[in-house]
Amino acid sequence: MSTAPRSSFRDIQNEIARRIGEREWRPGSLIPGEEQLAAEFGAARATVNRALQELARAGLVERKRRVGTRVALHPPREARFAIPLVASEIRASGASYEYRLLARRERPATAEDAERFAVAPGDTVLHLLCLHLADGRPYQVEDRLINPEVAPRALAERFDAIGPNEWLVSAAPFSRGEFTFFADRPTRDEAHHLGVGAAEPVLVGERRTWLGSRPVTFVRMVHPRTHRLTSLL
Repeated sequence: MSTAPRSSFRDIQNEIARRIGEREWRPGSLIPGEEQLAAEFGAARATVNRALQELARAGLVERKRRVGTRVALHPPREARFAIPLVASEIRASGASYEYRLLARRERPATAEDAERFAVAPGDTVLHLLCLHLADGRPYQVEDRLINPEVAPRALAERFDAIGPNEWLVSAAPFSRGEFTFFADRPTRDEAHHLGVGAAEPVLVGERRTWLGSRPVTFVRMVHPRTHRLTSLL
């Protein structure tokens, strides 16, 4: 099936990344060759080659001479860094894990959302508020936005039985991510759900991930000040 011609390698890169992300092309499968893709997108073969090179650098595809280009078997998160599963963190500590969906809302993107996701104000975003508990005690408030333009299957997921953290790791690949950690004071709702005082400091982690050049999700993860973050190098 042909699509509208694209002259930009970035547009071609994003479309190929979309097909991989939505499993139109499964992990390990060969994708069409440069000549076929160039014809489909109405682009020069060199433009397609550059798009594939960028995807290979991101870890989404693997290229071999005389073989072709395959969708990577292992997602970039395994090759580059690990997105921790909150459930696994809690169970590894010996505590029992519990998950609660506090709110799920499809809403128009605000100006801040539009800047964060490179979408137009008013476009639909999925907003989720979740609580993770360890041995019945609040462990993390997860305040997450998902960009349905990049992860459209999220709109069909209720997230009442599985948290977005776990769902995204298994269902929505990404090519790069950005992490920020800092101390902050909780919002009124965060303080309520964590059972802490409004003036009590909390540990906040913010993470944004991209598929190609398009942001997939942004999350604010809020922990009580007793939380400890450990990394193995």
